[in-house]
Amino acid sequence: MTPITLVEGRRISLSNLDKVLYPETGFTKGEVLHYYATVADPLLAHIHDRPVSFLRYPDGPDGQLFFTKNPPPGTPAWVKTTPVPRSEDLRAEQVVVADLPALMWAANLVVEFHTPQWPAGAPALADRLILDLDPGPPATVVECCAAALWLRDRLAADGLHACPKTSGSKGLHLAVPLVPTPSEHVSAYAKALAQEAERELPDLVVHRMTKALRPGKVFVDHSQNAAAKTTAAPYTLRARALPMVSAPLSWAEVRACRTPSDLVFLADDIAPRLAREGDLFAPLLDPGLAGRLP
Repeated sequence: MTPITLVEGRRISLSNLDKVLYPETGFTKGEVLHYYATVADPLLAHIHDRPVSFLRYPDGPDGQLFFTKNPPPGTPAWVKTTPVPRSEDLRAEQVVVADLPALMWAANLVVEFHTPQWPAGAPALADRLILDLDPGPPATVVECCAAALWLRDRLAADGLHACPKTSGSKGLHLAVPLVPTPSEHVSAYAKALAQEAERELPDLVVHRMTKALRPGKVFVDHSQNAAAKTTAAPYTLRARALPMVSAPLSWAEVRACRTPSDLVFLADDIAPRLAREGDLFAPLLDPGLAGRLP
């Protein structure tokens, strides 16, 4: 029998709560739901009013993965959706996770949350710039941190405030709050920045995805600024062997990183971090810090 729970007056069916989703640690679906309830405040703040894409992994990271932008079958009528453009003559709907009941309903599907760099109602008008720093083995997140520090200073020289987070996998994400700017302009700026980083740090950075260029270097992926692209949200769980989280960081942690394990954060680490540090991605929500591209 599927348990029904009441969340802020909404009836939600929860299923398979004892199912182990992360075999290496025994982390269950019930613990996934508990985790998302624990981080609801900051997670909802960062995905507020954004169309959400889901990476679903109902049988755990080793099972089938489904990436979906459309509202999943059986989406309750009370879950908000928003129209989004898919092509010049096609519009579709995507879910907006607006409150705790919607978050718990979505978490029951076992998901990573991904969002574009623009809010609902303003497609392709970005209020975020994203750089995805991806290490090519044998490089690790340690090399990503070195690249991130250079990028932070370079962004600051243009009056832009960067916030780092782990990708929840091997790399880092840098996010910059912007006054609303056309995605194509953000993309052009981000690409030029990645190219400049490669010129200044030729032994550390590449700006192209070509596999042959990447061993031992950090690929500064600027492509997620395209209007159609999405990025893993802060505080989302990732479909990895362990219940890893895309965790906001302090710049002190980035500077201090000496080994990849320094920046691995699992679900159980996040509540104590929030209690101690607060939401380290809060600057993204501060209108006073939103920058203009030069």
